[in-house]
Amino acid sequence: MDDNFDRRHQGTWLRLVHVCRRWRCLIFASPRHLDLRLFCTPRRLLNDLDIWPELPIVIKVYDGTPHTQDVDNIIAVLKQPNRVCKISVEGISSSLLEKFAAIETPFPALRELKLGSNRADLPVIPDSFMGGAAPRLRGLWLWGISFPSLPKLLSSTTDLVNLTLWGLPHSSYTSPGAMVTCLSTLTKLKSLSLGVQSPPSRANRESRQPPRTVLPALTSFCVRSHSDYLEDFISRIDPPLLNRFSIEFFDQLASDTPLLRRFISHSASFKAPHLADIVFSQRDVEIILFHGKGMTSHRAPRLRVLCRPSDWHPPSPVQFCNSCFPPFPTLERLCIYGVRHSNPGWQDDAGSIQWFELLNAFPSVKDLELSANLAQFVAPALGELTEEGTTEVLPALQNIFIEGLQSSESVQESIGKFVSTRQLSGRPVNVHHRERGSWR
Repeated sequence: MDDNFDRRHQGTWLRLVHVCRRWRCLIFASPRHLDLRLFCTPRRLLNDLDIWPELPIVIKVYDGTPHTQDVDNIIAVLKQPNRVCKISVEGISSSLLEKFAAIETPFPALRELKLGSNRADLPVIPDSFMGGAAPRLRGLWLWGISFPSLPKLLSSTTDLVNLTLWGLPHSSYTSPGAMVTCLSTLTKLKSLSLGVQSPPSRANRESRQPPRTVLPALTSFCVRSHSDYLEDFISRIDPPLLNRFSIEFFDQLASDTPLLRRFISHSASFKAPHLADIVFSQRDVEIILFHGKGMTSHRAPRLRVLCRPSDWHPPSPVQFCNSCFPPFPTLERLCIYGVRHSNPGWQDDAGSIQWFELLNAFPSVKDLELSANLAQFVAPALGELTEEGTTEVLPALQNIFIEGLQSSESVQESIGKFVSTRQLSGRPVNVHHRERGSWR
């Protein structure tokens, strides 16, 4: 449940309980059915809990520097561990985190815990934090928080559904093997985000064959790490329901990711798509897969690689796609486009050979769609194909759709050469022009 809903929800029932005694008694008679909660912030403190029914408490700190008295009041509320169901502190200060970390009492009712900060002088959360256990926790988000004993806490959170560990300091580094061991007991985990700061490993990736741990409920996985950490981590997991996978590398964009390619090709959700969109921009490349045909098609997995523009040198994003995306032999419709109004700085690095390698991953494609700003790079590559080459690249192609009713002269010339060559080979291709924004 999001914070805005908490505030709106409390504002509604607070107004109603002040209408009359009958309404107040009616509302307080069904606290669980109405999901009643007390919302505590530095601006709305629960100074006297005795005047309220024993409702679940949500603690939300919007900034990291509340006044000393406010901090003391928040800590006083935390002394009701059986009632606190949610804690969310963004930009936590050293003084507040120090007091948080000193709490050794278990929180049996806690469902969500969010702690985040960009400060470098924060104290380390000790093993004794919250008694080292949070059995009902369903969501855990930590940003920039040093928590070396996190594996111990995770071992007690068997109901965890969402886990985000982002920008964790080196003091909280957990090896891929140890992290997977922690996750192995989280059979309900659906969303996982890891932002791991670690030195790149020099281990021989090809020689690694660790046992694979099944994450049966995981559908979304986002990771920001060195490429070696990612490769080691994914070599140890098997998420059969995964359909969203986002990657960001700390180091230069890797052009050699064999385990990543294997991981994607072995994931059941990424198999047998019918349609695909490949989206290039200055900062990322994303492939969106669809299953089914026509009106029955539905969006399924997303693969996204996010990098800074300088990271495209080398390799180009096209070369990276060739490295990590496996062939999709069932794909019949492919759309390649760039985000409008962007000016990718990598276009000169993506030569014809790289585009050929990318297109070769889709041998069954019948319809190819190109946006205007990507057609100027893909079309010249197609125009360079010889008669023999046109039967090897996109051999099943029947139609090309180009965005823009009047494409550039160079694009028309290149596409014309390709069409003529395909005509000679006995595999004709039709060219169609579409208005902007009229895809599918």
